Amino acid sequence: MMTGGLDVLDLHHRFGDVVALDGVAFGVGAGEIVGLVGRNGAGKTTTMRAVMGIVRPDRGGVMWSGHAIEQGDRLRFGYMPEERGLYPQMRLLEQVAYFARLHGFDQAAADDAARIWLDRLGLGERTGDKLVALSHGNQQRVQLAVALVHGPELLVLDEPFAGLDPEAVDSLSQVLFERAAAGTAVLFSSHQLELVERICRRVVIVEAGRVIADGTLAELRARLPAELRVKVDAAPDWARSLEGARIQSADDDGVLLVVDPGTDPQTILRAAQAAGPVEHFGFETAGLVDLYREMVSR
Repeated sequence: MMTGGLDVLDLHHRFGDVVALDGVAFGVGAGEIVGLVGRNGAGKTTTMRAVMGIVRPDRGGVMWSGHAIEQGDRLRFGYMPEERGLYPQMRLLEQVAYFARLHGFDQAAADDAARIWLDRLGLGERTGDKLVALSHGNQQRVQLAVALVHGPELLVLDEPFAGLDPEAVDSLSQVLFERAAAGTAVLFSSHQLELVERICRRVVIVEAGRVIADGTLAELRARLPAELRVKVDAAPDWARSLEGARIQSADDDGVLLVVDPGTDPQTILRAAQAAGPVEHFGFETAGLVDLYREMVSR
């Protein structure tokens, strides 16, 4: 359990006959960015709603800094829901300041904070525009400003990158890095696994309401067989009798071996050297997309 962050503890929840959460548990430490990934219906949004108190789980709980979350704690959280919750006819400055007021700011402080965040997110010249006049991507930026305006200790963002152009993605990514560096705990979900891999220190994979993996990319890779490419000036038969490794493919670039966890690569290297001159010997690093596919298919 985290002592300075978010703890999600054994969450169970049903919607009628549908099991949405089946023992979900993980933590997000202060200053940490954690990606919550999984297919549609895996339980990501329900988990986030439980953190924010929108869904009351049937069993389990959510804690912040070592204690059960209360309403006063949630005033220090920032939330960006998957279904955006802004007022189309409200002007940007008025809208963001309104949400700051809901978190306890007086009017002057709310206006100042709203201007700062709208400017930071590239909307400083549109503070008097109504939300409905903005593109989808810019409406996303306003929603993010609402989540950030009160300086939250925890950010919970449900699909924050959906529909954003590359420039907006880079801008939002930089904001998340800055908030984490300032000590904010960040939890966000996304189907864009390449972005999750680039941004997150740690990844939590959920499937059918359960956490099936939780760790850094290096830790997740260590749980699965690794791929090792070896090119030897010899026929690939040398690799057929290896213990703890098997040939996945063989071509002009050598043999691609699937290496079981715990197998010493030096043993493979010695076998390759005994077969002939070794021209290439290196592991091929699996990205999050490959790791995700492997884990959900097991």
